Amino acid sequence: MVPGHLPEKTVSGPTARPAKEPSGQYFATALLCLALFAVTLAIYLPAGDHTFFLLDGNDHVTDNPYVANGLTGTGILWAFTSVAAFNWHPVTWLSHMAIAQFFGMDPRAHHLANVVIHATASATLFLLLLRMTGARWQSFFVAALFALHPLHVESVAWVAERKDVLSALFWFLTLLFYSEYVTKKLQPNMYALSLLFFVLGLMSKSMVVTLPLILLLMDFWPLGRHGDEKQEPGLRGFLSMATPLVREKIPFFACSLVTGVIAIYAQQRGGATKSLEAVPFLLRLENAVVSYASYIMKTLWPRDMGVFYPMPASFPLWQVIGSLMALVLISLAAFRAGRRHPFLTVGWLWFLITLVPVIGLMQVGSQSMADRYTYLPSIGLFIMAAWGIPVLTKSLPLRDGILTTLAAAVIIASAALSSQQLGYWRDSISIFRHTLQVTTDNYLVNDFIGVTLAKNGDLDGAIREFRVALRINPNDTNVRRNLGFTLAEKGYLDAAIQEYQTALRINPHNTAITSLLEDALDQKRANNAAGQ
Repeated sequence: MVPGHLPEKTVSGPTARPAKEPSGQYFATALLCLALFAVTLAIYLPAGDHTFFLLDGNDHVTDNPYVANGLTGTGILWAFTSVAAFNWHPVTWLSHMAIAQFFGMDPRAHHLANVVIHATASATLFLLLLRMTGARWQSFFVAALFALHPLHVESVAWVAERKDVLSALFWFLTLLFYSEYVTKKLQPNMYALSLLFFVLGLMSKSMVVTLPLILLLMDFWPLGRHGDEKQEPGLRGFLSMATPLVREKIPFFACSLVTGVIAIYAQQRGGATKSLEAVPFLLRLENAVVSYASYIMKTLWPRDMGVFYPMPASFPLWQVIGSLMALVLISLAAFRAGRRHPFLTVGWLWFLITLVPVIGLMQVGSQSMADRYTYLPSIGLFIMAAWGIPVLTKSLPLRDGILTTLAAAVIIASAALSSQQLGYWRDSISIFRHTLQVTTDNYLVNDFIGVTLAKNGDLDGAIREFRVALRINPNDTNVRRNLGFTLAEKGYLDAAIQEYQTALRINPHNTAITSLLEDALDQKRANNAAGQ
C-alpha cells in the first residue's frame, strides 16, 4: 500500500522538511489511523482469552502484591523506589496497578491493555512519520509493519512486557512533539512536552536511553537541520552545524545518563548481569555481531520465533565472519547513499543504535537475543524499505501498481503470521513447547515447562522435564533445586536430598538450596521417628 513516489510537497533530498497537509487530507489521515487501529485490535483480540504467562509471575505481575492491590499510596511509593524484576520502571508499574485497580487480576484485562497500547502506538507512529515527512503511504506502510510484524507479538502478548508497548508510545510522542518544536519556530512548550514524554518513556523502559541520538538523526532527516549551501566545508563546518543541535539536547542526554546508571544498578543488584567469567567478552562480541544479522534476517523472513534463545558456548567462525561482512557492506552502502538518500543512513543508524542497550555487550540474563528487542529497532529497517525501494525501482514500468501490490501482500502476510504466532502464546506450555521446536539444547525452557507443570499439579511430567534439562546441562543448580523440590512433593525424600546435595557441591553458597536440604532432612527424620 505504498506507491512508488513521494508526494510533490515533500522534498526527497537531504533538506527534506515536514509539510502541513491540505485541509482536505485530514479526513483521509483520520480514516487511515482508524483502519490501522482497528486492524491491529482485530489481529490481537484473541490475546484476551489467553492465560497469564509463567514469567508474568515472581516480581512482575501475578505474584506481586503491590500490583495486585492496585493504586495505593504504598504501591505508588514502591513503584518509584523499587528495582524489582531487575528494572526501574515506575510508570510501567503504575500501569499494571491501574489495570488491577479496576479489573483485579483478570488476565483478559491485562492482555487487552497491552493490545490497546500497541494499537495506539502504531497509529501514533503513522501520524509522527506523516507529520515529519509528508509521505502518507510510506508512513502508513512503516506503521502497519510495526503494528503487524510477527516479531512484535512477544511484546504485545506477554503481559510483563507492558514496558515495551508503553515505552514505544512515549517514544513516538517524544518525536512527535519534537517535530512540532522544530517546525513551530522552536517553541519552548513543544520542547517541554517532548522532554516530558521522553522522561515518561525512560520510566517505562530504560532501553529508551538511545532516543536523544535518534533526535539527532531526525535533525538530519527528515527535519533537514544539518546546514545549507553557505555552510563552511570540512570538519569546522560540521562542528558549527552539529554543536547547537547537540547542546539543544543536553537535558535529554542528562536524563538518559541518570536512567542508564539506575538501570545498571538495578540489574547488578538483582544478579541479572553476567560476569566475564560466565560469558567471556569475545563471546559477547561474537553474539552481538551474529544477533544484529539475525535480527535483520528475522525481520525480512520471520520464522522460528521462540520466547527464549539460549546463549551457545561458541559460534561457528563462518557465521561470525559472514554476519560481520554483511553488517559492514550494508553500512558502507547506507553511508555512501546518505547524501542523496538520507533515509537509508538514518534508518540503518536507527536500527544499529537502538539495539545497543540489548545487544549483549553487557550481558543481562542467559539469552543470546530476543524477539521483543526488535520492537523499536525494526522501525529503522522499515524506513529503509518504505523510502528506499521506490527510489531503487524508479525506472520500473508500472512501478506504482507493482509496489502497491507488493506492500499490501507484505502487510497481509505479516498479519497472518502474527495471528499464527499469537496462537502459541495462549498459555505457557504452548509457547514453551513451540520454542523447543525452533531451538536446540534449550534446557531452561525444559525447566520452565517443568515449573509450569508442577504449578498445574502434574508432578510426574515436571520431573521428566527437569531430568531432560539436566541431561543438557547437569550443572544448573536452579534446575536441580526445582527437581529436588518436586521429588520432595512426591514424597521421594531420598532422591530430593540427593539432588540438593549435588547442587550444593556445584554451588556450596546457595542458601536457598541449603534451607531446602535441611527441610528435607528434618522431614525424613520425622518420618523415621513416626515409623519407629
